[in-house]
Amino acid sequence: MTNSRQSSFRRILVTRILLLFVPVLLIGEIVALNKARSSILGTARQNLTESAISKGERIGDAIAILKANLLSVSKTTVIPSGSPIQEQEILTQLRQQLPASIECIQLTNLLNQKIIASSCGDQAIGELRLPLPSDGIDVKAIFPPNTGITGKRNIQNQLRLVLSAPVSDNRRNLYSLSIQSALYQQIRNPPGSLTGAMVVIAEDGTILAHPFADWVGTNINQHPNASQLKSIIKNAIAGQNDSINLSFTKGKELVAGYTAIANPLTQQQQQKWIVLAVTSVDNALFGLEEIKLILIVLTVGLIGTSLLASLYLAPYLARPVEELRDYALNIHSHHAAQPVPHNFQIREFNQLAQALDQMVERLKAGAEELEIAWKEAKSANQIKSQFLATTSHELRNPLHTIINCIRVVEDGLCDSREEEMDFLKRADETTIHLLSIINDLLDISKIEAGKLSVVTTPLDLRQILLEVINLQSVNVQQKGLQLKCELDPKPIPIKADAAKLKQVLINVIGNATKFTDTGSITIATEIQYSTGKSQVVVIVKDTGIGIDPTQQHKLFRPFVMVNGTTARQFEGTGLGLAISRNLIELMGGSITLESVGLHQGTTLKITLPLIDISLLPVPKKEGNVGDLGFSSRNEEAKASHYPSLQESGGSSSLGINKSVKAVVDKEKSLKFQVLLGNETYEISLSPQQTILVSLPKRGVCVNGTLER
Repeated sequence: MTNSRQSSFRRILVTRILLLFVPVLLIGEIVALNKARSSILGTARQNLTESAISKGERIGDAIAILKANLLSVSKTTVIPSGSPIQEQEILTQLRQQLPASIECIQLTNLLNQKIIASSCGDQAIGELRLPLPSDGIDVKAIFPPNTGITGKRNIQNQLRLVLSAPVSDNRRNLYSLSIQSALYQQIRNPPGSLTGAMVVIAEDGTILAHPFADWVGTNINQHPNASQLKSIIKNAIAGQNDSINLSFTKGKELVAGYTAIANPLTQQQQQKWIVLAVTSVDNALFGLEEIKLILIVLTVGLIGTSLLASLYLAPYLARPVEELRDYALNIHSHHAAQPVPHNFQIREFNQLAQALDQMVERLKAGAEELEIAWKEAKSANQIKSQFLATTSHELRNPLHTIINCIRVVEDGLCDSREEEMDFLKRADETTIHLLSIINDLLDISKIEAGKLSVVTTPLDLRQILLEVINLQSVNVQQKGLQLKCELDPKPIPIKADAAKLKQVLINVIGNATKFTDTGSITIATEIQYSTGKSQVVVIVKDTGIGIDPTQQHKLFRPFVMVNGTTARQFEGTGLGLAISRNLIELMGGSITLESVGLHQGTTLKITLPLIDISLLPVPKKEGNVGDLGFSSRNEEAKASHYPSLQESGGSSSLGINKSVKAVVDKEKSLKFQVLLGNETYEISLSPQQTILVSLPKRGVCVNGTLER
């Protein structure tokens, strides 16, 4: 179900590209703009500092030129006496000889201070003060009039210098020749110029030149930015040529470069003038507006380009996702096998399509497995009921047999002691059978609880097999089957639990005997070597009813018998193989079962790891009986002749010409005949006795006769 808060892949792709690209672009623009601003401002500071140095040099040069011109004129000019017209003509000639920057020239009589001639009216511009300096030039500064004072006011509001020098006429009368000039020529700078307006401050804080006319002639202590100006004066006197931010009016930020020069009026090095080149920050950053405009145009263009690129890429990236989405949404409605979309131009989408295809296949396989598991669970439920019925039958029948046998003996219904013993023997055998069923149930419960354990010790697998074959040979003989034994003649060292291993082998050989009506049972061992490990394989092969290959995987499950009718035809609870597998795995081995099909026999293999033969315990010597020994519940075994069965070469197996023949007489006792060369030895055993025979390699037991 689509959520109203969700969005399509294309829209998210476009918006995310823009949301990622636009902020990065804007941040980059801001960083670039700040970098450009700091770079331009740094260049402006450097230019203003150089401009301040240049202005200071020009001031000194201009005053020096004025002094030199005035001194030259005063020494070469003789004032005619007695004629004002001639004096005025001389003044006009002097005007032409002096620089054009001179605003006024006056000639004054020193005796009566009367102006003899003037180019700027009758107002005196200077007065010669005696004694004269060493260079013969008297210099005086004239500040512009303060605001509110009446009179003619110079529009430039600059500091003016009046230079005076003595001249004489032909009668040796002394006159004062004075010239007036501005401290500097004010030039109107174009926008963006980094020359700056000039500010001159004397060492005592007197402002000699300033863009603001009312500041000229005042002291820096009278203004709000006095601390900044004092700092500039201090640094400049210390010899620093630098720049600084300052403000003459509130709200307008200025930047200024400064330097210090010697006082050009007195030529005393200990007195300094501080020259500043000042301009506004806006003027210093004049070129920044063009850079900003370029960045704005570039940003708009890049945003438009990114929008077009995202709109172009969105279908290219979204189409495969949409096709895979449509396939995934409609996969449940595909009646026929429809292939997953593929052959995209992007490798990752092809990999995603392949993964989706594999996932669909796994889901199909999982669905089939679930269906099979459901059927198996249903079958298991039936098997459970069948197992309960079978187990109750298996338990009830022996109990009934035991009860009936005991009651017959207890009620005295037997005719003889021998008949009583038969009933008691039958009850005893049934009790053992019942005990084995109960033991199987206990073992499987321990397996399910994880409490089944084994105690492994080094032992000889060949000896264990011989003991089990001895126990099972009677059952094989009673069913008229051939028992083929292909055992290795040497000891087979393994590490296992002897009792549990016997239990497994008895169960396996017992199953082969139980499910085989005609034919043979073959028991063999093989030694295998692989990847540096050695192991022994016990093979139990029969010609019995066989197993359907499709049902073989069920055999090692508890409570399971392949066919429900098998439990009725053959006694059993279906626990034997499950218990055997767990016991063998606890001992480090494995057990497998194979069958070609029904009525084609079964082959069961038990694999156990081998150990070093030196770990086997040393066998105890018991007389000179060779490989033929006896184990019985009483000591009533009798033999007409008890030979010593020894074979050249130390082999414990029966020789080529040796054989053992077993027959059953009418008294139900077993008679075994051992053939050695031309001699025959007979051994009689009671029914309760067991004979243990070591079978030779390729030994065969046919109807009770053990042959090679």
